[in-house]
Amino acid sequence: MISRGFYTLFYKETLRFYKVALQTVLAPIITTLLYFLVFSHVLKDRVMVFDDVSYTSFLIPGLMMMTIIQNAFANSSSSLIQSKVTGNIVFVLLTPLSYVEVFLAFMFAAMVRGLVVGFGVFIVAICFVSVPVHSFVFLLVFAMLGSAVLGTLGIIAGIWAEKFDQLAGFQNFVIMPLSFLSGVFYSLYSLPPFWQAVSHLNPFFYMIDGFRYGFFGASDVSPWLSLVIIFVAFVILAFIAIGLLKQGYRLRN
Repeated sequence: MISRGFYTLFYKETLRFYKVALQTVLAPIITTLLYFLVFSHVLKDRVMVFDDVSYTSFLIPGLMMMTIIQNAFANSSSSLIQSKVTGNIVFVLLTPLSYVEVFLAFMFAAMVRGLVVGFGVFIVAICFVSVPVHSFVFLLVFAMLGSAVLGTLGIIAGIWAEKFDQLAGFQNFVIMPLSFLSGVFYSLYSLPPFWQAVSHLNPFFYMIDGFRYGFFGASDVSPWLSLVIIFVAFVILAFIAIGLLKQGYRLRN
């Protein structure tokens, strides 16, 4: 049964980004649209992708998932670091909520933001090019799991960081490179063998590749393998995040 406290914290976290939707929703959609316009124009005749799939269509799932995971991470991580810096994190810690409820409230709010922005990107993108949908179930599962993983990672980063520049460093040197080098703009098999092997070590690759399968029914690796890897990553990160919340790591100082 969902407690009133859990719902209140979830509502507060959702309202937090909704109240500044121009910055948290519209701005990422416009930025992603610019990526789409530039890369589709520059690389459409130079990058080999799936058979019977145009490069402009190929770009959309990757850009959608990249936007989903970046915004899910940004929502939970920025909320926690702001609460720590301003000191109002104490009002969350003093509530009778369990650590699991706190974790779920932050994570679900991050998922909502990521999915809303991702859907906005899709609505704008289909004004320029049509994209088939092979499996709505795969689309939904990978979108939700991807946003859950990054929302959870955002919680861990927000707890770990003590200053805004530490969080910015985590986002600029971990999240951004992994998301850009995950097959957003290219198929894995257009790379040399060495970089193909390196890409298999990037968990973001499996999020984007599995999500792309939901559109085209084609992927660089098995979507079931991608699903297992992402689920395992979520479970591991969730245990870490809940453990940090339970310990009060860098939260009770």
